[in-house]
Amino acid sequence: MITSCVNVIRQKVYYSDTDAYGVVWHGSYLRWLEMGRVDWCEERGHNLIELENQNIVLPVVNLNVRYKASAKLNDNLIIETSVTKFNGLSVTFTQAIKSSDTQKTYIEAEVEVVAISKDNGKLYRRMPQILADVFKKEVECLQSV
Repeated sequence: MITSCVNVIRQKVYYSDTDAYGVVWHGSYLRWLEMGRVDWCEERGHNLIELENQNIVLPVVNLNVRYKASAKLNDNLIIETSVTKFNGLSVTFTQAIKSSDTQKTYIEAEVEVVAISKDNGKLYRRMPQILADVFKKEVECLQSV
């Protein structure tokens, strides 16, 4: 679901998401961040399998996560995703995982992604145009808010 310039998805915390201390295992947050980015792309008409069929894959090259609080079993979460930077070569997604009940922030993250060729693994010198147009539009959307 797109809310203004921010894509929002919901996720419940399951037992398999928690660690021996009964709180969400740190790796679970990374999986949810990935889900948020995939949903962001799909909401804007870019299915990752279709992009791969066009020889475009989008690996993460930089990940900065700030853990602020721990979610627990059965918590209901929202994952917010937006694009805050685009320089023609890479795009930065800014994401947050929060409680859907209290809006308490559990983590904040910045995730930098590039486009590479599926066939040979080489970095594209410029983001493919079909993605560049969307990324530019999204950065402009946030700047206008």
